[in-house]
Amino acid sequence: MTDPAENASQGGDQIGEHRNPFGAFSPGVEPFHPVTVPDAVRRCRWIAVDINAVAFSVFLIGPSLDRHFLAPCFDSAYPSLAPDTELIQGNDRSGIVKHARTSTVPCWWSDGTPAREQQARPGWCKQIEPLSPGTSGMAFPVHADRGCGLVMFFGPDITLELPALFDIHARCFALFEAVTRIRRSESARVPLISKRELECLKLTANGYTSDEIARLLKLSVHTANQYLSNTTQKLDAVNRMHAVAKALRMGLID
Repeated sequence: MTDPAENASQGGDQIGEHRNPFGAFSPGVEPFHPVTVPDAVRRCRWIAVDINAVAFSVFLIGPSLDRHFLAPCFDSAYPSLAPDTELIQGNDRSGIVKHARTSTVPCWWSDGTPAREQQARPGWCKQIEPLSPGTSGMAFPVHADRGCGLVMFFGPDITLELPALFDIHARCFALFEAVTRIRRSESARVPLISKRELECLKLTANGYTSDEIARLLKLSVHTANQYLSNTTQKLDAVNRMHAVAKALRMGLID
């Protein structure tokens, strides 16, 4: 009888002739399980090193189906945010968000250099426009019980053949599942946030301005801004968008 572990190490579930990275076993998934955000950052850095990436970002996809919002969890500049992450967060990302909500197919983009275009055509991937000008990289859609997101890697020399591509994607899934567990545990340790404050923050996550929030909740603009300021302080965030990212990561809003 064939040993199950041996069978798994030789391929496990199959997608055509290729190993299915979303089954129960992946040889690339580290035995180390992150329990804090710095742990998760360290684990993501291991993946980046393995694929020759120079930077990485992990995003949660916002809850609204009509507001295409990406909330950064962390990136390679942790505890700060890198300029590319801020740029990706600040612009409309309808294409990549719609794709990630409905598909697990990885995406790649190039800075437009012909040699790079030819080199970086990984199979089983979707080519997209650069998410940040002048960069090349890959984005892996990831899903967990309480949401979906994207794990992105940046660098001109990322090259992945199909077996390695599947393995890296499986590791990204495991990483994202760990991030969602971390945010659930962190939510129990945050200061008390009122229902109204969370409503304002959730509307901000959906892309609404202070004026729109005030109108929807029948508040003055001053009161809406005060609720958002209170929540930003309670979450020890530097601004509203940082507060939204932390709230999403902690599971306070979804």
